[in-house]
Order: sequence, then structure tokens, then C-alpha cells
Amino acid sequence: MSTVNDFIKSEIDSQDVVLFMKGTPVFPQCGFSSQVVQILSYLGVQFKGVNVLESDDIRQGIKAYSDWPTIPQLYVKGEFVGGCDIVREMFEEGELREFLAEKGIALEVA
Repeated sequence: MSTVNDFIKSEIDSQDVVLFMKGTPVFPQCGFSSQVVQILSYLGVQFKGVNVLESDDIRQGIKAYSDWPTIPQLYVKGEFVGGCDIVREMFEEGELREFLAEKGIALEVA
């Protein structure tokens, strides 16, 4: 399992914003993953998507890594932010934009 944790950590460390999701950013394969992709895309956030459907080890490993039971999972600068409900709520309240700005993440919308 340590190799899965090493892989997950390297993915999280590889880019400022990483989304562990079902499917890809171009072709999300669940509604919750799709919602987070839409929010990040709306804000103009550059992010890396990791398709957990490609490996059951990664799919189960990310849940253990974050101690969070659901997918998608959003990480910003190595910090676990949350799943779809948390990201959507933060977006609706204007908190996600502020959080990303505080972390130095460039947004392409005003």
C-alpha cells in the first residue's frame, strides 16, 4: 500500500491543484466529479485530474490517504479541501475564490 500512498503523494505534490475524480476533466464519469470540474473550470483554475477508475488501488487508496469516504477529492497546494458538497458550498458562498487566492492560485475570471 505504501506504493499507492507514494503515488498519491507524488500526484498531490506535482501540481498546485489536483482533483482525484471519476473520469477525466474532459470526460467526467460521475455527476459529482463533473460538478467540481465545472466549478474549477468556471473559475479558470488550472488543475490536474487523476482518474481513480483506472486503478482500484488508487480509488481505495485516496480514501484512506485523506480519511474521506467519497470521490471526488480536491487538493490545493498539498492541502485536502474536500469533496463535491464542500467545494460547491465554498463556491456558492464565495469562499472558494478567496481560499484559492490566499493559496496563490491564479484565477482566469474576475
